[in-house]
Amino acid sequence: MKLANYIFKGKPGRSRIGFIHNDRIVDIQESYQRYLVNSGENNLANDVEYILPSNPEVFFSRGLNILDEVEKAYNYAQEGEVDSYSLDEVRLETPNPNPSKIICVGKNYEEHVAEVDSDLPDHPVLFAKFNNALIGPEDDIEKPKDTKQYDYEVELGIVIGKEATKVSRVNAYEYISGYTIGNDISARDLQFRTQEWLQGKTLDNSTPVGPWVVTKDEIGDPTNLSIRALVNGEERQSSNTKFMIFDIPYLMEYITNLITLKPGDIILTGTPEGVGLGMNPPGFINDGDMVTLEIENIGKMENRVIEK
Repeated sequence: MKLANYIFKGKPGRSRIGFIHNDRIVDIQESYQRYLVNSGENNLANDVEYILPSNPEVFFSRGLNILDEVEKAYNYAQEGEVDSYSLDEVRLETPNPNPSKIICVGKNYEEHVAEVDSDLPDHPVLFAKFNNALIGPEDDIEKPKDTKQYDYEVELGIVIGKEATKVSRVNAYEYISGYTIGNDISARDLQFRTQEWLQGKTLDNSTPVGPWVVTKDEIGDPTNLSIRALVNGEERQSSNTKFMIFDIPYLMEYITNLITLKPGDIILTGTPEGVGLGMNPPGFINDGDMVTLEIENIGKMENRVIEK
């Protein structure tokens, strides 16, 4: 399933969680409520918000615990007895707008390490982003005027499905609910002011994540997905997640031996070669540029850069 956070265009109201079906969006809670009524479970239908919350933040915080009920709503929608909406009628937001943690991995593709003239890491390079940076798949990437070296980085995002602490790589996938696309936008001139990268990595309204979360059953092997980025239609990055230095099971084990992850938390797993910093001359992004990211079995996300 593709789980999406959406809001109707031009109408008041808060965002809700839905799934993509036949290139349209179906409200998960509405579909589930109709399923319960059709099954004679009227009492449960009256408590649907508790069972299957419509708020995206609450939904993702429940993790894997509610996916069985989501599956019932999804299967019921196949019968065509639910309302669905054109993607033109809605605006897609970042799937989980308020994860408790966004953990990012730097220098995780060997060719990327080489292009930025660095040494291969002995351990995963970890840093954090905060929720102020998150934007949706249809939002503009804000570029502050005080950075002249704004860079794009396509990354596979992991969405955590249940509390994870001291996880073994053998059962790492049991703790993952799905995958998404992230753009680890980096202000290189701010990033490298000091040895700590934070100030160039979590600027306001700078990090698109989306367009949805694809549940792991539809992804296949997440360590063998094509991944690419284009700027104004020009391909800049083109690689495969199989070239990660530290693969997903390794990252899950390493991170959860340091930090307890909660349902809805996001891990951005690193970017391949082809970033603007590694080009000669550098190919940084500027006001008006369009950045397109694609990952196999997940989809495409496009965001325009706007200087503010």
